[in-house]
Amino acid sequence: MAFYIIAVGSNIEAEKHIQQAFEQLQQVDPQTNIATLLCTKPVGFTEQADFINTAFSFNCNLNAADLKTYLKNIETKLGRVRTDNKNGPRTIDLDIVKINQNIVDDDYYRYDFVKNSVDELVVINANKSNS
Repeated sequence: MAFYIIAVGSNIEAEKHIQQAFEQLQQVDPQTNIATLLCTKPVGFTEQADFINTAFSFNCNLNAADLKTYLKNIETKLGRVRTDNKNGPRTIDLDIVKINQNIVDDDYYRYDFVKNSVDELVVINANKSNS
C-alpha cells in the first residue's frame, strides 16, 4: 500500500469543493488527513478569485497512474472544466505531489503553499506513527 500526499486547490466555492473532494478520498482511506486551508493569490492568470489551497494525505492500494485517473474523475464529478488556460478558475484541482518518501511534482519546490501543506502532513503522519 502506498502513502500519497496530493496538493489541492480551488477558487470556485472552494470550501465546499475541497470538503467534497476530502469526503471522496475518505472512501479510499477513512484516515485521510487534511492540511490547514491557505488563502493564496492566483498564479499566472491573476484576473480571478483567490484560491484556497491545502493537501490531503492517505494510504491507497492504487498505483500512481490509477490514482491520477481516480483524482481526475473526482475533479470532473465536482464540476472541473478544463480550458486552454491551465491557470484559470477551477472547482477543484488534485495533483499527486508525494508518493511514499518521494516528491513527484516540482510544484513542491516551486510554490511555498504546496511545500508548506505537504510538510505539515508529513509531520502529522510522523506523529501518528510514533504514538
